[in-house]
Amino acid sequence: MNQQTAVPPPMDGRDPSNLRGDKITGDRYFSKEFAQKEWDHVWTKIWHIAGRTADIPEAGDFMVHNFMKESVIAVRQEDGSVRAFYNSCGHRGMRMVDGMSSVASFHCPYHGWKWGIDGKLEYAQDADVDFKKGNPCGKLKLGELRCDTWGGFVWYCMDDDGPTLEEFLEPMPALYRNYPMDTAVRVAWYRIELNANWKFVTDNFSESYHTRTAHPQVPPWIDQDVDSARHEMWPKGHGRTVQPMRPSLSDRPEGGGNAMFEAELRKWDIDPGKYATYEDFALQGWKDLKAAKQKLWKAKGYLHYEHMNDEEITDSPHTVMFPNVTISFLPDNLILFRSEPHPDDPEKCYFDLWCMAFPVEGQTEVESIMAGVKPLREVPECEHRVFDNGRGIPELAGQIVYQDMELAENMQAGMHSRGYKDAYLSDQETRIRFFHEVLNDWIEGRA
Repeated sequence: MNQQTAVPPPMDGRDPSNLRGDKITGDRYFSKEFAQKEWDHVWTKIWHIAGRTADIPEAGDFMVHNFMKESVIAVRQEDGSVRAFYNSCGHRGMRMVDGMSSVASFHCPYHGWKWGIDGKLEYAQDADVDFKKGNPCGKLKLGELRCDTWGGFVWYCMDDDGPTLEEFLEPMPALYRNYPMDTAVRVAWYRIELNANWKFVTDNFSESYHTRTAHPQVPPWIDQDVDSARHEMWPKGHGRTVQPMRPSLSDRPEGGGNAMFEAELRKWDIDPGKYATYEDFALQGWKDLKAAKQKLWKAKGYLHYEHMNDEEITDSPHTVMFPNVTISFLPDNLILFRSEPHPDDPEKCYFDLWCMAFPVEGQTEVESIMAGVKPLREVPECEHRVFDNGRGIPELAGQIVYQDMELAENMQAGMHSRGYKDAYLSDQETRIRFFHEVLNDWIEGRA
């Protein structure tokens, strides 16, 4: 994909005048009819992430992404490109592979047909003697989808006529061009079944208004106060909250200290005791941290800082990419969240959590933010879990993402209430309604 360089100015994500005012009604979260509209007009048109480019480094390496009742293979080609095919044998439709592996060709377990990694049929039993139309080998091909890469991810689209990946993601590639995303190491990898509609996840990550209530551990190290964070959104539905990674002045730790930020300052050779007031500690300390990181990044082995600016090396632009991918861009971590609908029940979804860290010289483990301390190495496979009121992922208890999932089921239940007619939103929740309005545009053919 060609990398864009110009970033158009965002709309103010705290200005409701940018909205039409479309209602967010409860049936959107449980109606099978609405879910069918999403399949027909959204999921079959947008770009999906199949996986990470790092998972398929060599020719013949493949990954399978199952989405609702569809299945797609993304496979590395001999020339280094990646192509995507429907995981459906051209003979009788049998799914051929699952997970990740490496093959010389795809072998159908039903009748033995073999398809090359380029999608062409290589072998069929009795090919020369039992097909009146002639030998099908070399003539038939697997159904192919458009495929592209960005950010260290493999993307595919089921629609042959829609926007390119560059057009679909605009302006995200330009906005995050300074992050060497393809070098990040995935240190935690979860897929969690959750009893909530997929849109709960996008709603949740489109605002920080809930943080003070749901995540009391956040304000000591990320300032999400209403007047501190910057809220931005773009016409295609993408948006972000740019959060300074410094202590909130509204929610101070009991006792007046802040061990987490003090440790961060010391790591960059800044004495946290030199500040006369807590305000100086938070605000001037944050500015001093920017200067220290720009001066010392190479000596301390933070080579991924090479092209990152002052904001990128000290802040967290928490970014939602329409409709269902969220990436938290932290100075030393990338955290991907993705929600995908259940194939049969609109009141269930799959919640993906990928914690990725940029390698730093001398580090052997990292604080993955959402999954705790992890070894700095690629995890070999995905952990498939059922949330089950938290019992399914006890190792994540107390983490931010666990706290979000704890809220999901009661939020889903509330959508059925006769007392709920529409969301009554604060200005800093403007992006929630904007997301639903863009979703409506896709469903109604205006996108």
